[in-house]
Amino acid sequence: MICVILTLSVDNRVEDGRLNHLFATWRMSYIGAPKHEGCIFCDFPAENRDGERYILHRGMDCFIILNLYPYNPGHLMIVPFRHTNLYETLTDGELLEMNRLAARSIVMLKRVLGAGAFNMGINLGKDAGAGVEGHLHLHVVPRWVGDNNFMPVLADTRVLPEAMEETYRKLKTGWEDEAGF
Repeated sequence: MICVILTLSVDNRVEDGRLNHLFATWRMSYIGAPKHEGCIFCDFPAENRDGERYILHRGMDCFIILNLYPYNPGHLMIVPFRHTNLYETLTDGELLEMNRLAARSIVMLKRVLGAGAFNMGINLGKDAGAGVEGHLHLHVVPRWVGDNNFMPVLADTRVLPEAMEETYRKLKTGWEDEAGF
């Protein structure tokens, strides 16, 4: 393991005055991509391009998709197929399946990625931080000891140790292995 420690001043400059740079060139494919018109949680499943859209699983009422802007590798979302942003209108079937898929996801993420803990939540409305306001979704974020490092605090940068395609491949295989859950 290699550890690099930089001494930064208050304005995020290395002590000799040079501005510090971290190159994550793979992020440009996300940043430069055209913004999707419509609801991604309605449109992506309808396209039937699960691998390209990182859809891991389709249930009766909900599906599982990887977050394109993850907090950590394996950050997934469980989404009802029905377009709604009102939690209180979810059917019993949607609520039950969403929670069962969350439980199965935790088992799979522990086994495949070795996650030691999880954050889970639903952001209802823009004021709560919802990135997709019109279609609610449950975030499941795997966590590990030490996954929060200095980069987000000092450099306003999140470091992801694995490409999205590799994470998807591992989790898709892992999900299929959990079929007998």
